[in-house]
Amino acid sequence: MTRIPIALQLYSVREDCARDLPGTLGAVAEMGYEGVEFAGYHGYSAKDLRRLLDDLGLKVAGSHVPLETLLGDNLPATIEFNKELGNRFLIVPWLPEEYRSSRQAWLDTAKLFNELSEKVAAEGMYVGYHNHHIEFAPLEGETPWDIFFGNTRPEVVMQLDAGNALHGGADPIPILERYPGRALTVHLKEYSKTKQALIGEGEVRWAEFFHLCETIGGTQWYIVEQETYPYPPLESVKRCLQALKAMGK
Repeated sequence: MTRIPIALQLYSVREDCARDLPGTLGAVAEMGYEGVEFAGYHGYSAKDLRRLLDDLGLKVAGSHVPLETLLGDNLPATIEFNKELGNRFLIVPWLPEEYRSSRQAWLDTAKLFNELSEKVAAEGMYVGYHNHHIEFAPLEGETPWDIFFGNTRPEVVMQLDAGNALHGGADPIPILERYPGRALTVHLKEYSKTKQALIGEGEVRWAEFFHLCETIGGTQWYIVEQETYPYPPLESVKRCLQALKAMGK
């Protein structure tokens, strides 16, 4: 199959971005990353961000957006901003308590995401959800992850974060198997109980993970996210990319 490109979730280097976004994007491009996923825009307009990315040859792999930016009168402005940015993936990284406090709340949230997915589809966009660890704690006989993705349209993106899933006691491998075609973007994050691990230094079974992404996952972007730092953040994400290259990615 076609090789899946590798992007960086900019939350990994958020302090560098806050100090000097153009310089940080330049460093990320120089490392060899092919795209970035945003987690905030640091006061820049979509037009200016697009110009910065185009000048560096970087693509947009997605953006983490608060749920409220997709609701009501906020949605048209969010769509317009992301169209200009060149982003197709609107990923919600966290839910307020009222959207996840019970099984019924998760079912209601699934219905909401189905509606949002239909609304943005006309613009060639997707909405999706990104896990932390809480989605895998049993809730009324089922995990929130399965309640949500078992009741959403196939077009709602399952942005599986491998390290966060393991932190929650879940194996990401059977999750990918259970929801084929849903993992359009995935987060490559290592997990270790004993150290601040970079990709390839922990417990994620990367060969199996990549095989599923590349056969049944429908994956269009691998997105590195590093939240622990054995080295300075920029050095840490550079080493993650080097490890992926050594794996043939």
